[in-house]
Order: sequence, then structure tokens, then C-alpha cells
Amino acid sequence: MSGPPRCTGDNPLRTPPTAPALRQARLHFLEHGMCPPDGLDASVARSWQRSLAAGLLPNGPARDTVHTSAAELSRLMASQHELLVHSRPVMEVLFEQVQDSQSMVILANAQGILMHTLGRTDFLQRAQQVALSNGASWHEHHRGTNAIGTALAERSQIEIHGGEHFFERNDFLTCTAAPIVSATGQLMGVLDISGDYRGGHPHTYGLVSMAARLIENRLMGATCRQHIRLHLHPQREGIGTVAEGILALSGDGWVVGANRAALLQLGLTPADLGAVPVKTLLDVSLDALLQQHQRRPGQPLQVHRRDGTALLALVQHDAATQGEHGRVMRPAAAVAAPVLEPTADALAQLDTGDLRWRSAADKARRVAGKPIPLLIQGESGVGKELFARAVHESGPRRTKPFVAINCAAVPENLIEAELFGYAPGAFTGARREGSAGRLREAHGGTLFLDEIGDMPLPMQARLLRVLQERQVSPLGGGAAVAVDFALMCATHCKLREAAEQGRFRSDLYYRLNGLTVQLPPLRERTDFDELTRRLLADLNPGCRVHVAPALLVRLRQHAWPGNLRQYANALRTASAMLEPHEACIDWEHLSDDVQEDVALAAQVLQQPPQPAQDSAFKPTPPVPNLQELSQAAMRQALERNSGNVSQAARQLGISRQTLYRKLQA
Repeated sequence: MSGPPRCTGDNPLRTPPTAPALRQARLHFLEHGMCPPDGLDASVARSWQRSLAAGLLPNGPARDTVHTSAAELSRLMASQHELLVHSRPVMEVLFEQVQDSQSMVILANAQGILMHTLGRTDFLQRAQQVALSNGASWHEHHRGTNAIGTALAERSQIEIHGGEHFFERNDFLTCTAAPIVSATGQLMGVLDISGDYRGGHPHTYGLVSMAARLIENRLMGATCRQHIRLHLHPQREGIGTVAEGILALSGDGWVVGANRAALLQLGLTPADLGAVPVKTLLDVSLDALLQQHQRRPGQPLQVHRRDGTALLALVQHDAATQGEHGRVMRPAAAVAAPVLEPTADALAQLDTGDLRWRSAADKARRVAGKPIPLLIQGESGVGKELFARAVHESGPRRTKPFVAINCAAVPENLIEAELFGYAPGAFTGARREGSAGRLREAHGGTLFLDEIGDMPLPMQARLLRVLQERQVSPLGGGAAVAVDFALMCATHCKLREAAEQGRFRSDLYYRLNGLTVQLPPLRERTDFDELTRRLLADLNPGCRVHVAPALLVRLRQHAWPGNLRQYANALRTASAMLEPHEACIDWEHLSDDVQEDVALAAQVLQQPPQPAQDSAFKPTPPVPNLQELSQAAMRQALERNSGNVSQAARQLGISRQTLYRKLQA
């Protein structure tokens, strides 16, 4: 798990070097290739070294080619919906405080791409000359030392004054940036105030710090609704303020999320999340907290840390998470799904909380029952057919057939007969009575064509004719038969690009593309815990199987290239490995290949972030394959543990036997 920003919000009130001192430091740096032993802040010195290592020069050109296209920026903003929604109101209030100081307020994502900016026109015109605009990258490897990129690299709040910027053209700026992290310690983005260095204000550092914390608290409230939340502060009046600590607890009392104030109050690190029960931190049980909440809702209870320090604790949780007798059940466990209202349709029953998935469902729901084709795009395994079936069952054709055919799975020489049917004796091997074909089977209902991008071009022409004429002619002759069906298609490829390249008929593409929705991959979904609970409930009916908290954190970090299909298979295997008396899935229940992949993902996340290189300026090195990355991670683990195989295996999260086998491969 990624660590939190090292900054605690305390303004160091450092005095930046004078202009002559900076000039001397820069001359020394350029002459010797290293920063002088004094005269520069340590974080600035490290950033200058990184900038030089990236191939940048102080008076050289910036990598202005690194600018996100409008389409890509739109996609990025959709994927960062939660961050944007909760940041914009805070940014507007922040801008009111600095709008008279020739400054602008900026939100960047975790890769340094500017997502949202607020500023006065007069300063914006000057800022745009150095690419302070939406879509621009301010990663250190593209812009050198700057508050946004350096805050990302250092994972701490930072100020960069005037000539401390690596590029000399940026020395008119003074910038202050603070990272924004999630409840699980994941770096979400950076909040920044940039302005004319002559108008800098000593309170800016504190304003940015407070605003970043407020955004984090808002994000935590939105993303941890399914958890019990414990709000902590030494004073009653501090609860509900930006200074309060917030813990997210599972139904059986494990700490699964925390804001920075809570980490400091309780002496925790992000590595403790999912691995520490609240009863080891406070002198009160979860049951006692919940009983207090039932007796006096909205009233805080005095608790004590293990060192005796007193805190006030207020419990909050949504009613939907309550079990019998008011007991809040742990969302990660496979308890029965909340009872849905009778009005909830099939799409609502699949909704586990991800906003991008919900947006796609809302759009699809609006066209259900209308003569508008639906094109579902997404990576393999994201659940495109499941989504399509839910759209069908949520529309007026729900009582009619839902006919699905995978265009990539049917042999090319059979797909025509499969779709359009055939007359008796139409070809060798044909059934004596002929076949109506899948299109006619879908009459009155829905036809779902999965992997439509793999349909052969001749079949595309025939399908287009059916869609235009609304009738089917079987192979081998026979009268045309009228058909009426709703059409849904799915593909993992970019169908528009295939049409532009001639690999897919453009006239058919425009016929299919009535409404296009994009389903997010598992690695980008915000409802991983609820998905896990739902999958385990389906795989283990009647059993309350759950995943060990520490393992759940690791599973959440894995990229899952096979998405939901791959994850469901992994949980199915792990469930089968449970002993009759066991209900908790842990490392030893995973198959060896899943152990290796998940452990490797955790190892990679623990490495310092390596910014992407711009291929226009530096050749891209060959990307190591999974086996090479795995071997490297195992070698590093062995080196850290002086060759102790058992300790190395524990750190990697795999068995000693697996480590031996992989080392010998």
C-alpha cells in the first residue's frame, strides 16, 4: 500500500534563498552535476537532481508535447469523478481567499495532469504561456521542479518559490501544493495554488493544507458509506471540523480506512489498515460504541487511547448496513445482500456503488424500450453480457427472449447459419428440419451480439441488410421472415478505429452506435469491497465467507487484467480451498499464480513512483515481462532478508514452497 504524505500540515515557515544565492546554487549545479551542500531546501535539491536525470536543462525546452487530448482529458475526468465532485466546491471557496493576489487554484491527478483550474483572466493569460491549463502535465519529468510534480514525487506538501523552479522561465511563480489521499492511503491527486512570486502570502501554505484535508474528509464520507465511521477529536467542538480524525470500520471492528488526522491521533500508518482491530487502539469495544449510538445517536462517547489519552468518539453509519438488533455487519463478509425495494430493476440489483458503472446504467435504462441500439464497450471480463441482460430485464421486453451469441466463439464458416438460419438440406451436415436462426429466436425480445468487432465482413453486410429491412432470409432459400428485436452489441476493441481502418464496416458501425456506454475495468472501480462481498455471497450461498482484511487490501491493489471474470474465478478457487470449519479466505487459499501476481502488485506499489518517459525525447526502454518482474521482486526480498527464504516468502505473501519453485524456474 502506498504511504501517506509525510507532511503533517505544519508550515515550516522556511525562508526561500535569495536570488543571488539561487543563481550561485544553479551555477554550482550545472558545473558539477549536483546541488551544493547548503543553500537549497533538501526537497528542492532532490527534485533538481531528478529533473537533470530526466534529461531536462534549466534553460532548455519544456516537453510541451506532453498535453492530454480533449478526448483523453474527458475520459480522465470521468474516471476521477469522485475527486472532481468533492474538490470543486472546496476549490471555489479557496479561490475566494486568493483571487486578489494574482493566483490560481489547480487540481491535478496522481500523474500530474491538470484536471480543473480557477483563476483571474489577467493571470491566466500569463499562466497559459507556461501551460498552466487543463490537460497539461506538470510531472517533474516533463516540467522539472514545480510544486505539483514535486509534491507527487516527495508525497508531501511543498512550496516552490521563484528561482527554485527547475526551469528558469517559471521563476515568476510561487506555488504551494498538497497531496490528496484516499481513506486507504492511495494518492488521488494534488491541490495547488500558483501565483506571481511577488504576491505570495505566508498563509497560503496553511490554506492549501486545510483545503486538501477537507477534500480528503469529503471523499472519505462518500466512499466509506458502507462502513461504520468513527469520528474522533480531543474536544467535542472538534468533531465535524476539518481537524477531526475519521476511521472506517468493518462490521466486526477492523480498521479499513482512515484520514490523516486519525492516523496521527492513533499512531497508525496505511500499512496498518485492514490489519488492526479497533479494540487494540481504544479502550472500548465496537459493540459498546454501537450500543451508545443506539441509546444516544449523535452524542459522542469519551474513549481512551492505550496510552491513556482521552478522545471523544462519535459513531456514524447508514441504516442500510444494519443487521439484526441494530448490529452493523462487516461489508467485506458474505452476509446476505440488503433487501431491495420491489421497484428496483435488474440494473439496480447489479449496482454496487461505482459511479461510472451507475452512469452507464442510467443511460442504458433511458433507451430501454426505444428503437435505439446499445453498444457496450469495455475490457474482456468486465461483465458486458451481464450488463446487457440486466438492461433487457429492466425494459418492456423483459418477458421475451434474450438471445446472446459470441461472434468470436462461433467458427467463421458457421456464423452465417447460426445467425440467419437455413432451409432443410441447405448444406452438408445441416439438420433435416433446418434452423430458424438466432435472429428469429430473438423476435419480440433482445438480440445481444458479443464481440461484434470479430464478426467477418461478409456477415456484417448481411446483418446491416437485416437491420435496414427488418426481415431475415435463411440460407438455402425460403421466404423472408419479418423480425422485431432490440439490438445490443458489445466489444472490447475500439470499434470506431476499426471502422476508420476498414476492419469494420463504417455503415454498420453507425447503425449500431445508437448509444455507446463504457464499463470501467475492475482496477478503476470504487466498489471493490462490495463487489467482493456480492461475489462471495453468490459463490457460497448460505455461508458467511469473507476475505481477511490484510489480504483484501492486497487484492484491491492488483490490476486484475481479466477483470471480474478473473477475480470471480480466483474467489471461486479460494472458496473451494476452505476447510469445512473455515469462513475466512487468506493467502494460503489462493492458487499459486494468483498469490504470485497479487504479491508482485504489492511489491511494485511499494517502489518509488517512476514517471513515464517522453518517447519524443528519450527512447523507451524495453518493458520487462511478468516473469522478469517476479524474479526481480523475489531477488529483492531475499536480499532484504539476507537470504532467509521463509522471511522473504512472508514479505512477498507467498508460501515458501512457491518461492522455491519460482526461483528454480
